[in-house]
Amino acid sequence: MKKIIVIGGGAAGMIVAGFAAKNNNSVTLIEKNPTLGKKLLITGKGRCNVTNDSDIENHIANCVTNGKFLFNVFHKFFVQETIDFFENSDVKLKTERGNRIFPQSDKAADIVQALEIFLRKNGVEVIQKQVISIDKIQNKFHIKTLNNTIECDKIILATGGKSYPGTGSTGDGYRFAQKFGHKIIVPRAALVPLDIKEDFPKLLQGLALKNISIKILNQNNKIVFEDFGELLFTHFGVSGPLILSVGSLVKNIMNHTLIIDLKPALSKEVLDKRMIKDLESNSKKTIKKLLKLYLPNKMILIFLNLFKIDENKKCNSISKIERMSLIHLMKNISLTIINKRQLREAIITSGGVDVKEINPRTMESKIIKGLYFAGEIIDVDSLTGGYNLQIAWSTGFVAGNSC
Repeated sequence: MKKIIVIGGGAAGMIVAGFAAKNNNSVTLIEKNPTLGKKLLITGKGRCNVTNDSDIENHIANCVTNGKFLFNVFHKFFVQETIDFFENSDVKLKTERGNRIFPQSDKAADIVQALEIFLRKNGVEVIQKQVISIDKIQNKFHIKTLNNTIECDKIILATGGKSYPGTGSTGDGYRFAQKFGHKIIVPRAALVPLDIKEDFPKLLQGLALKNISIKILNQNNKIVFEDFGELLFTHFGVSGPLILSVGSLVKNIMNHTLIIDLKPALSKEVLDKRMIKDLESNSKKTIKKLLKLYLPNKMILIFLNLFKIDENKKCNSISKIERMSLIHLMKNISLTIINKRQLREAIITSGGVDVKEINPRTMESKIIKGLYFAGEIIDVDSLTGGYNLQIAWSTGFVAGNSC
């Protein structure tokens, strides 16, 4: 029986420890937080987007960095295996828009609980301690914590990246991997919100816009990104699924322009005809009341103030210039991007252990025998939609079964 140590008690760490133990190994999971799955509990706004019910090609296409590296692990443990794992653990799942899979309860805690039961059933010992250093002496690894040293045959690093450091992702695993000669691709923010120069988005804090489209224009007015979906205004600028994807796909975004189209299904001409009709049929009403047909309440006064239109002005007094100005803004809200938010605010980290130094069939280091990797510590990252957690489950399964 081999003695295996897993460092990191997140999504990848828990599943890798359980599968390693299931293969008749003696497994100890070391986590520095007082509880397991701390970051997992806040994923998907606390609902936990477990995976995405689409094929391997789609998962790899949605992987921004080193998607082809995942081909082998996806063939060994993929979406159906993930669904079976959790449903066999009494967690019923459901599929939502965009093939995103969540627990029916909408509680990430149910996912964490299922993984904790998986650990207990397979006899995994859990230790809540901070790992200080790791050494390899002859054929044994020596893991030093604050008050003792643990010896093992194999070690799996599942320590995550550097995003959301409050959950324990402080980059410790990079330091351990570097000590063994691994190259670390510089960590940077992925799936991260954006700072905006203009002030009025801050007045819209908390407002979510659904079914809108956006474009990102570089400093030469060339479109570098466009998509359709959901956006959220914040105290610093913008966030939400659309914006998080921008943060991953557009590397250098400083001083780019964000264009928001609130009515992507309607052309300017169609929108103008509709507004002319509504202005005529509501001629005695104020423009403020009419705009409730077109805009969220929070946006109405901002629109009117931008063009210095009196909110109490009657619809039959709205000029063509005022009407066209309102329509243009609905289709072209223009915001200046200052930059991405800091790495600590990113949902995931791009960068990490260079995949060229990891065996994609086993997740074992090509440099140090007996050293394995799983999850976000590896230089792979995907867009939102359940893709990143599938990477954790797949790499964890393969690493655990390869020990």
